[in-house]
Amino acid sequence: MKDGKYKGAHWETRRAILGKLKRRGALASSVMAQELGVSSMAVRQHLQELEESGDVCSRNVPQGKGRPTKFWELTQASNRHFPDRHRDLALDLIASISEALGPEGMERLLDTREKQQVAAYRERVGEASELKERVQALAAIRSEEGYMAEVEAGEEGAFYLVENHCPVCDAARTCTGLCATELSVFRQTLGDGVDVDRTEHLMDGARRCAYRVAARK
Repeated sequence: MKDGKYKGAHWETRRAILGKLKRRGALASSVMAQELGVSSMAVRQHLQELEESGDVCSRNVPQGKGRPTKFWELTQASNRHFPDRHRDLALDLIASISEALGPEGMERLLDTREKQQVAAYRERVGEASELKERVQALAAIRSEEGYMAEVEAGEEGAFYLVENHCPVCDAARTCTGLCATELSVFRQTLGDGVDVDRTEHLMDGARRCAYRVAARK
């Protein structure tokens, strides 16, 4: 399951289990086995593998006398197996906002977002005296946001903030201001006396985005 999708001989059963839990909520393995027409042991095996991949979890529910019954339900991670139109919605919203507010209104919106990002980032980055610590803190924040960020050592005491993935790439292509404000956010977050320059850019055909960070001489 390298790409988050189930494949192979048993993928139909696993996807059927996911679909049933999505529509019905928590269910016992015996109920799913009966409705799917397969053995309880087979369903339990699929559920164990789904649990290992983080797609389902279980809880014991008392059922009168005797041992409690284990009920299975989906986790948030399982959403990757179902249709997701967040990308389409985001692009539609950007287009609608641009049409409704015009260029000046969009610029004000991006300015507001930039100020919010700077405030949030500065609070997390803190006032570490070492530039490396500040860059590492910023990379940690960006990784949490899905950018797969890391810090590489550069020449003459410089550092490179490298982002190996862009979770908002499609939105950035539609609204170029997102990338422009990003560079400004980094500069303000890392503070005065620091130069931040973009050296690689996905929008220009690079495989990643990279920023050279160095103390101003």
